[in-house]
Amino acid sequence: MTRAEEIAANLTEVRARIAGAERAAGRPAGSARLVAVSKKMTVDDVRAALAAGQRIFGESYGQELRDKRAALAAEAAPPEWHFIGPLQSNKVKYVAGQAALIHAVDSAALLDAIDARGVPQACLVQVNVAGEAQKRGVAPADLPALLDRFASLQFARCEGLMLIPPLTAQPEDARRHFAALRALRDREATRGRPNVDLKELSMGMSGDVEIAIAEGATLVRVGTAIFGGRST
Repeated sequence: MTRAEEIAANLTEVRARIAGAERAAGRPAGSARLVAVSKKMTVDDVRAALAAGQRIFGESYGQELRDKRAALAAEAAPPEWHFIGPLQSNKVKYVAGQAALIHAVDSAALLDAIDARGVPQACLVQVNVAGEAQKRGVAPADLPALLDRFASLQFARCEGLMLIPPLTAQPEDARRHFAALRALRDREATRGRPNVDLKELSMGMSGDVEIAIAEGATLVRVGTAIFGGRST
């Protein structure tokens, strides 16, 4: 089996998992979209996934997103790029206006840097639901203030929330964190704010896709189950 065939076969399996989870949760087909996490993978790997019908790809490094976007811009159906990793303000120039969605806005300073680029940019707010000291994301109590900040800006808009749950041996342990993010979204969605439409929940990875979808994920970020392991 070639590398391209392996990626295509893996994509078929992941799509089947997503479809099965949607059915089990009583959700419409296609209500959970797959973000293929392609960070540290080659342009040829992304091209193979494109050939297998994948359209949304997630990158975590600004220059890597820039380079892959340029390399694949001439494809008949170019990728839709999402930026899913932590973003430093000095790297915003590589991402704002280039990614269809930035998943991990976690501070007013970063949000202001994105807006200052002067181009429309859809974002998600990363929430540190579990309160992990080593992990980025706003505390749940600070979420309303950051959403209020979106309302005052011109170019950045918030389309939902994102989280990375604690790493545990049992995927089921992530359920309560997914449910907590959904509850936060539902609470804040009742408050009307300009530039804020909390329609997306980005949560769930290779090991816990089904649980995330059961708890309302609209975007699942899957890398290892598609491309295999990576060096970092």
